[in-house]
Amino acid sequence: MARLKEEWPDTDFRIQTISTKGDRNRGSLEAMAQKGDKGFWVKEIEDALLQKRIDIAVHSLKDLPTEQPEGLEVSSIPRRVDARDVLIGKEGMKRLADLPQGARVGTSSVRRKAFLRAYRPDLQVIDLRGNIDTRLAALAGNEYDAIILAAAGLIRTEMRHRIDEFVEPDIMLPAPGQGALALETRADDDLTIEVAYAIHDHTTDDRITAEREFLAGLGAGCMAPVGAHATVKGGLLTLEGWVGALDGGHVIRATTQGDPSECADLGAELATDMLDRGAQALIDAARS
Repeated sequence: MARLKEEWPDTDFRIQTISTKGDRNRGSLEAMAQKGDKGFWVKEIEDALLQKRIDIAVHSLKDLPTEQPEGLEVSSIPRRVDARDVLIGKEGMKRLADLPQGARVGTSSVRRKAFLRAYRPDLQVIDLRGNIDTRLAALAGNEYDAIILAAAGLIRTEMRHRIDEFVEPDIMLPAPGQGALALETRADDDLTIEVAYAIHDHTTDDRITAEREFLAGLGAGCMAPVGAHATVKGGLLTLEGWVGALDGGHVIRATTQGDPSECADLGAELATDMLDRGAQALIDAARS
């Protein structure tokens, strides 16, 4: 909102909070995903957009399906915040690699659970639901020794000081689109599209496009055990992808590089490579 106000100081922006199915049913997200229920973080917001009750929908990009409803489009992707996952732990539990055998780690993400079980099979991975405040409060209790969250959520809510460790992508790849926002508008609303596009970041767009095309090419959703992370350095886009079994027993990881202008093709090609190496079986197993 602050960025939009900077670009359009004479425009009156108002925030309207909309509750989604994902907000109301946090305890059954995995079951909904297994049934193929998509868009449980965004549908009610998109309905409000289509019904002209709002003009811009702001989504966490990692929760946005790779295909938009007819009549809507992603008009702007602002500059990405930190894409990494982070660990917050109790005293003596501040680094993932140093957690003692049997330490209890909380997370709600299928992807993070699969990563943790592959990287540290000696840990106890325990389900953790709720918003950021609820999860931090749970850590203060007796059930968890550490929890894993997205860095971006803590940074945006001015709780960066709570972070004990940033988990680097070479250990745990983020979800495709993690750390980025999407501004969605009606496809025929030219004025609002112009307003939203004023804060668009082209490099972030290239990175996100590669990651989401990878996800789309796998035919996987935001609840799948899939990680992807694209970087742009020296005029070269590097995309790394990961698909894992829920029990951590089998993982597939691969990397590709190319010109940022070919970001969509790079994502699709990496997905094809991963499918050729058996990724489909891992994705199907996560749905069953």
